[in-house]
Amino acid sequence: MRRVLVVALVGASLGGCSSMSWDMFKSAPPTLQVRLESNPPGADATTSLGPGCKTPCSVSVPAPDAPFTVAFALPKFQPANVPVNVIKTPGDFTTPASVTSDPNPVFAELQPAVPPKPVKKKPHRPRKPKPAAAAPEAAPADAAPPAAGSPFPDPNAGKR
Repeated sequence: MRRVLVVALVGASLGGCSSMSWDMFKSAPPTLQVRLESNPPGADATTSLGPGCKTPCSVSVPAPDAPFTVAFALPKFQPANVPVNVIKTPGDFTTPASVTSDPNPVFAELQPAVPPKPVKKKPHRPRKPKPAAAAPEAAPADAAPPAAGSPFPDPNAGKR
């Protein structure tokens, strides 16, 4: 009976070892603390990595391997995107590895949205009908005939 209990205890303890992983000795992935600011404050800032907040604020993001962007949005203002570079400094025996962002704080100057110009409609005016082509006026009877050799009539013909 003793042997059965010893074998059962040894089997149970070995079963617990199989669920142990070497991952528990690895350090957690580094995080990056990013400060987000805007002018005017109160904009919704969202990183392309997911986390976001209302400015001014700070977010903690997992340290990415590549640059990312921060999108700023505020009603009545044009949205803005700011690229952020990630700078990884490897550690050595005396210092741990570090991750920083450039720029930090991430700042966006939001421009007011230009309201669309109202379309001014001109009042509709009915078009006047064009008069029918009138026959050329007859020259007065006392008017002198045009001067000989002149292709144009004398402008002072009726005023003499």
